[in-house]
Amino acid sequence: MHTTIDLIRHGEPVGGRKYRGQTDDPLSEKGWAQMWAAVGDYARWQHIVSSPLSRCQAFAEALAEKRGIPVSVEARFKEVTFGVWEGQTAAQLSVDQPDLLFNFKCDPVTHRPAGAEPIVDFHARVAAGWDAVLAAHPGKHLLVVCHAGVIRMLLAQVLGMPPQNAYRIQVGSAAISRITVEARLGRSLATLQFHDGVLPKG
Repeated sequence: MHTTIDLIRHGEPVGGRKYRGQTDDPLSEKGWAQMWAAVGDYARWQHIVSSPLSRCQAFAEALAEKRGIPVSVEARFKEVTFGVWEGQTAAQLSVDQPDLLFNFKCDPVTHRPAGAEPIVDFHARVAAGWDAVLAAHPGKHLLVVCHAGVIRMLLAQVLGMPPQNAYRIQVGSAAISRITVEARLGRSLATLQFHDGVLPKG
């Protein structure tokens, strides 16, 4: 049995690039345009799964209505909470500490912002959501609308990567990654087909 899961990061939210975490900003006009351009006329999905945050769910529901396919929400696919960094831009965070974000990306465990969700907890909840989605939709072609951090944790899960290394993975706005899962003999093999790319035609 083969299950195909396309992951798409949301487009630009209102307010532009910042560490918004679970701050629930909606998509900007540019963000909506990015999302529609990314999916184009692709119509092979059989189910859409979305983060409950509006920058993901609003588009997931609009696409589901347009394509006539079901949509569901997976709460465990929310973005990580960034604690005291919520709502701040990279420039704002770097004013007094120019190495702050570099240190965070190198070691997001030691250099985690105060009040942020621990990365081990974040990885565990995303992995649990992943397992639940696979169990609910075996053999289907799914689209998961979520966040950069969630995609990083899913790739860490699929590739057996320590989650603290996942911030070394670039995830662009409205970029798409594809994972296939083959189940056989009571085991499963997840394979990354492409990352941070575009959908094949057809």
